[in-house]
Amino acid sequence: MRASLVQLSVDASDTADERRRRAASLVRARTGDDLVVLPELWAAGAWSYDRWEHEAEGLDGPTAQAMSAAARRAGVWLHAGSIVERDADGTLYNTALLFDRHGDLRGRYRKIHRYGFDTGEATLMGGGDDIVTVPTDFGVVGLAICYDLRFPELFRGLLDAGAELVAVPAAWPAARLSHWRLLTRTRALEEQVFLLACCATGTHGGMEQAGHSAVVDPWGTVLGETRTAQETLTVDLDMSEVPRIRAELPVLRDRVLTIKAPTSP
Repeated sequence: MRASLVQLSVDASDTADERRRRAASLVRARTGDDLVVLPELWAAGAWSYDRWEHEAEGLDGPTAQAMSAAARRAGVWLHAGSIVERDADGTLYNTALLFDRHGDLRGRYRKIHRYGFDTGEATLMGGGDDIVTVPTDFGVVGLAICYDLRFPELFRGLLDAGAELVAVPAAWPAARLSHWRLLTRTRALEEQVFLLACCATGTHGGMEQAGHSAVVDPWGTVLGETRTAQETLTVDLDMSEVPRIRAELPVLRDRVLTIKAPTSP
């Protein structure tokens, strides 16, 4: 199957409408691909906290509508990155959307691990609590977002839910690029999955984005990586590699799930 990561430039001077038009154009150009992945919160700006309330939208909002139409036009599965979703009760969520080749919404994942400690996402957004995988015509896709990469428990949950490929939209800070590179390889290697990590580039909210979107195979080998400009990375994946590698190096079979916490002496 053929997958493309569309590493969008998200700068403070852009409006959400301008970003939607640009993203839709880039997705429409990917006719012939099987899966296209966009970055995290690219419409609102992942670090532009002051824009979230204004840019929040529902699952039928302008970003979802534009991405649904683009997926249908290109005939691709589209991981539309994530949006600032406003729930009916007013709570904001960082929500990933996965559309099928007909433009139908097939997967929604609310980010479980919210970044910011005592600021930003951690205080302005609610957290999800569902592990989400979606069957497609090329394999089972698991959904995670950015900061989730630091929490292996989620990726084990995705593995147990059948994931063969995990898509991770992100707005990772350039200052921690070395962590991004390490964690994307580690998560792919430990779960023996393909990992498609699409990070924004540009600067907004005072934060320079890392770029360096990457496709990593189940051996932990980087099959392709961007730099810091807006660009599209396209890689052909052999999904039969997932069961082959899991059989050749059956480490997942040796998991011990009954380890007990130490007792006091």
